[in-house]
Amino acid sequence: MSLLKGKKILIIGISGIRSISFGIAKSLHYQKAELGFVCQNSHISRKIKSLAHSMKSHIVLSCDVSKDEEIKKLFINLRKKWKKFDGLVHAVGYCPKEYLNGDFIANITRQGFNITHEISSYSFVALVKECRNMLNNYSSLLTLSYLGAQRVIKNYNVMGLSKASLEANVRYMACSLGKENIRVNAISSGPIRTLSSYQIKDFNKIKNYSHASSFIKTPITSENIGNVASFLLSNLSLGITGSVIYVDNGFNANSINI
Repeated sequence: MSLLKGKKILIIGISGIRSISFGIAKSLHYQKAELGFVCQNSHISRKIKSLAHSMKSHIVLSCDVSKDEEIKKLFINLRKKWKKFDGLVHAVGYCPKEYLNGDFIANITRQGFNITHEISSYSFVALVKECRNMLNNYSSLLTLSYLGAQRVIKNYNVMGLSKASLEANVRYMACSLGKENIRVNAISSGPIRTLSSYQIKDFNKIKNYSHASSFIKTPITSENIGNVASFLLSNLSLGITGSVIYVDNGFNANSINI
């Protein structure tokens, strides 16, 4: 199979083999995409290089997405490798751990609200704003969301608000970029065991409840997410934009199990 042969795709936010973005990277590589990787800092970049090389990629860059000057520098450096590219995967999300537990109102602060939204939602449009003129016709942009954007998930708290912002961001970006034949979508994943998910208090309870209440009982994996990402980044999905695609074994559509 080679859905993505000839396409250059940048993956932003990869942190290790236990991240959803690594599952996406494996699927894109299998579909013959040429990949570039962006990590939060140079320390993570050094760890990722061996993973990148295993996928025949020699592009491993770092960027603190909370700083506009670093975003500008990122694409200046990328232009030395790629003048144009065809897709971007935004796998960036952050919330200080202390806000991922307890009563939402009691725990929220202005600082916690702002930093979570800045990193988890604004960074997507900030990155695309800077690289817009590097995107080929029929490019596809993808980000990662979660059901906590639409429903209350215990202890997800302000991260749920930032994911709701991110999903709205997808729709407005899709509108802006539609005239350029560039698509923007999100995947809303079921709960997956990653380093980030373990920051959420009682994550295993959330995961077990989701599994028990899903229509399909096989666990959701990062490879499942990766395969849907490959479809959304390929020309097979040219008619899909401004959408949130649920990959959660049907949990989002369920109501009461008796």
